Amino acid sequence: MDINFETATFKDFENIPGYNMMQRADIYYDFLDYMKSNGHQYRLRNNTACNSVINVGNDETTKDYISFVTSDYLGFTQHPKVKQAAIEGIEKYGTGTAATPLIGGYFSYHNDLEKKISSFFGRQEDEAVVFTTGYTANSATLQILLQKEDIAIVDMAVHASVYEGCILTNRKTFPHNNLEALEQILKTSENQYRTKLVIIDGVYSQDGDVAPLKEIYDLVKKYNAFLMVDDVHGVGILGKTGRGSLEDTNLLDKVDIITGTFSKTFGNLGGYVIADKRLATFIRFQSRQQIFSATAPPSSAGILKAIDLIDEEPQWRQKLWTNINYFKKGLNDLGLDTGTTCSAIVPVKIGDPHITGDVGKMLIDHGIYANSIIYPAVARKDARIRMSVMATHEKEHLDKTLNAFEDIKNKLHIAKK
Repeated sequence: MDINFETATFKDFENIPGYNMMQRADIYYDFLDYMKSNGHQYRLRNNTACNSVINVGNDETTKDYISFVTSDYLGFTQHPKVKQAAIEGIEKYGTGTAATPLIGGYFSYHNDLEKKISSFFGRQEDEAVVFTTGYTANSATLQILLQKEDIAIVDMAVHASVYEGCILTNRKTFPHNNLEALEQILKTSENQYRTKLVIIDGVYSQDGDVAPLKEIYDLVKKYNAFLMVDDVHGVGILGKTGRGSLEDTNLLDKVDIITGTFSKTFGNLGGYVIADKRLATFIRFQSRQQIFSATAPPSSAGILKAIDLIDEEPQWRQKLWTNINYFKKGLNDLGLDTGTTCSAIVPVKIGDPHITGDVGKMLIDHGIYANSIIYPAVARKDARIRMSVMATHEKEHLDKTLNAFEDIKNKLHIAKK
């Protein structure tokens, strides 16, 4: 089988007919060399802390870039109070837990974290389960809750962790935010499955748009189903007090399952599931990730302070929104397509994956580090530059980036038609 490197995407190498694992690895290695020779690179090495400006490069060549590649929206990975809390956690407990939560790896800071994230969402203290990553919060939870007698009804734009979590159950997807299609699936599935779980994001990771939560919630309850909302990109950013997209729609106490991560707004690592205490207990004692994986390290104590800072220092969220509004207006004034975003995720939609790669390279040449997103992360004709705006971006960072896009637009003609 011949693969045309000029038109290939990462997905073309997942399962090549007739190729064993080493042959697949060999041809993929050659593809990455081809991409690198054309200036399209991924997995670049950061040499400095996560921030709005980072140093990137190898041992021979490094350079400072304005960064739009991390989801540290409020800059809490570098907040001195968050770092101090993490340091104190390590000083008190050491660097690791060396056990799973059921057999010795459950420490007081894990309990404190479960209580605090429950309280953050206005829930009871025993309604949270903490995971070592946001990815496993989704995948491990869904694998234990949904079996062959059940069905997951999934917005097609949800995260890969949700798709992995549904491998043991039936799954139907509906077009992104399409209420009519969702209702049709709910209607035809109403009496066929034991558990019907609709799974959506609050804020979607590629377009930065928000789900029609109230309408989806009403549909879910109309057809006696359950609703799970993954709000990793909404918490800390949306809502009057930063509780996310569900706060805006008064659904914090109504949604059956809320999932999220500590790796974005809260500037650390880990994930959480918020659910009824009986369901939360079931997840704690049945999820394989809870049973067989070591728990999060003591540096997680930094998360406790980050949660507090959402209320104690709202100026970070205010500064973030000042940056979002300024940056998005600048891009739109240039005639670029930012889609329907209403969050800290700001895409510039281009369409052609190879032109998108060229734009990414040209941004690098301008000193701007942003992600070129292509299929399968998005549809084949929906490639884009995806940027995460931070509260720690300064106006000069945003202006330099806007100037770079203006230059690139004039050379590659990427404005909306």
